[in-house]
Amino acid sequence: MNICIIPARGGSKRIPRKNIKAFLGRPIISYSIEEAFKSNLFDKVIVSTNDKEIAKVAEEYGADVPFVRPEELSDDFTGTNDVVKHALNWLLEQNINVDYACCIYATVPFLKSKYLKKGLEKLQDSDKLFAISVTSFAFPIQRAMKIENNCISMFHPEHLTTRSQDLEEAYHDAGQFYWGKVEAFLNNENLFCEKSYPVILPREIVQDIDTMEDWSKAELMYRAINTEN
Repeated sequence: MNICIIPARGGSKRIPRKNIKAFLGRPIISYSIEEAFKSNLFDKVIVSTNDKEIAKVAEEYGADVPFVRPEELSDDFTGTNDVVKHALNWLLEQNINVDYACCIYATVPFLKSKYLKKGLEKLQDSDKLFAISVTSFAFPIQRAMKIENNCISMFHPEHLTTRSQDLEEAYHDAGQFYWGKVEAFLNNENLFCEKSYPVILPREIVQDIDTMEDWSKAELMYRAINTEN
């Protein structure tokens, strides 16, 4: 059995009611729920929340909300893996056996089924414990600068004159989904290591949404992508 777990706590501070805020006319969490169903990869799509309003919206779009997430797992400091572990342990207590679990964030309107499918295929066909979404940095990280006392200096001054095309490409967490074997989640295995397969996403469908500026940018990106299609 494959399970999708969407963490969606209440109490977002930088963007109030972020997980159910209207993104181009409908709750942003609905995009994650609908794409999970569209992929046909999951036997259950579960939303883990401590918030009644979020639970109601999630159920309206077809997700299951079979439990209330404990308050001790609903603060600003709780990690994603703790939320996934809680959901998996709850399922085990109900005698529901899970083979693969996928954590999908609630604020990823650019999520695409084909990348979810690729992640599961690579996980099943390898000895990896996880398959996670990543994307490349738009600028060489070796040319990054810092500012101290209004002065600029390079983190890696040895690359001051190195051509961009001669620098190794770098990647970062795309923050969309994390496939994993159940035992790996339950054992707190490290997501970001050689045990994980990278599912590389194009940069144009990756956008963190942590501020209202991010939100506005994401809506513009979404309109542009869907106008082109």
